[in-house]
Amino acid sequence: MRPTSRGVGLGAAAVALLGVGLVFGYPHLVVLGTAAVAALVFAAGYVWWRPRLTVERGVEPDRVMRGESSTVTLRVGNASRLRGATLVAHDRCGPVSIPVPLLRLKAGGETTAQYQVPTARRGVVAIGPLRVVRRDPLGLLFLARGYGGTAQVWVYPRVHRLDAVPTGVQRSLDGRDDKVPHGTITFDTLREYVVGDELRRVHWRTSAKVGELMVREQLDTSLPRLVVLLDDRRASYPDPELFEAACEAAASLVMAAFREELPIALRLLSGAHAAGRSTRDYLDILAESELSEQSQPIQLLRGLGDTLIYLTGDPDLSHVSPLKSAYPTLVAAVFGETRPALERVVVLAARTGEEFAAAWDGVQAW
Repeated sequence: MRPTSRGVGLGAAAVALLGVGLVFGYPHLVVLGTAAVAALVFAAGYVWWRPRLTVERGVEPDRVMRGESSTVTLRVGNASRLRGATLVAHDRCGPVSIPVPLLRLKAGGETTAQYQVPTARRGVVAIGPLRVVRRDPLGLLFLARGYGGTAQVWVYPRVHRLDAVPTGVQRSLDGRDDKVPHGTITFDTLREYVVGDELRRVHWRTSAKVGELMVREQLDTSLPRLVVLLDDRRASYPDPELFEAACEAAASLVMAAFREELPIALRLLSGAHAAGRSTRDYLDILAESELSEQSQPIQLLRGLGDTLIYLTGDPDLSHVSPLKSAYPTLVAAVFGETRPALERVVVLAARTGEEFAAAWDGVQAW
């Protein structure tokens, strides 16, 4: 409960009137001071009454691409059987407060309100709780309370279609890495049989030894294993919009990999997130990503795949040089005005996600 400027003035006047009236014996001043105190007590009792509200919040959809539409639907009911309510309510939606009219909400009645979630920026938009403010008729005090739960809307980066796909790498037993077309199937591991597995994949010799059915897991060794490394260091991006472009590039790569059914891993240079298992996991990570002051040793990224795609706003690529021996294909996309050169590294320059997509599809080495 907080006083308004009028309430503060009235409280100060009440103290002054009572003090002067009691000290110097002016009964009229004592009456006025007592009336002021009574007004404050009435205001406190009025705003302290808690309306019995029920709040149901729905968000559809809760995951959208940047610029797409997402709608919040609020159903607010008055659970009181006797008293109606006329309230001022606001629903928190990210950094803004959305007014929700609750005028003449009858006892047992319900009202519905809808509004659009701002999706012009990538990120996670926190929604709720509904904030109800009660004021007394004299405007002396006000009290804010929260109703209902909270929700979140993930606003993903824009995705630009990438048509080019890196060539796979086949690993031979003699240690050679050969670029080959897709389609080289080889044994990977054994696992327990589950309903739906083909019986021709059962490894009968191992099944006889362990006493339960075991099936062969096979792997296409020619499929490129992509590793996307997103530089999220604050010092790498003099313009924050360049980081947004890098996030769009990462999202485009993730979507292209899942469309082509290629294995992919996403890493942030800060180490803030672990890799996900689905498109939704990766896009959630990109929606939640923020610029950071931390950085993990880049040597930890050895052996995660055969194609590393490094997205950064820093033209200094010297720290990725140690990874050239660990990845047969290394691509660096630098977002900014500078296009550095590095031996045995495909370097792309772009300022926006669209420019990255055009530069990516223009590479002849895929």
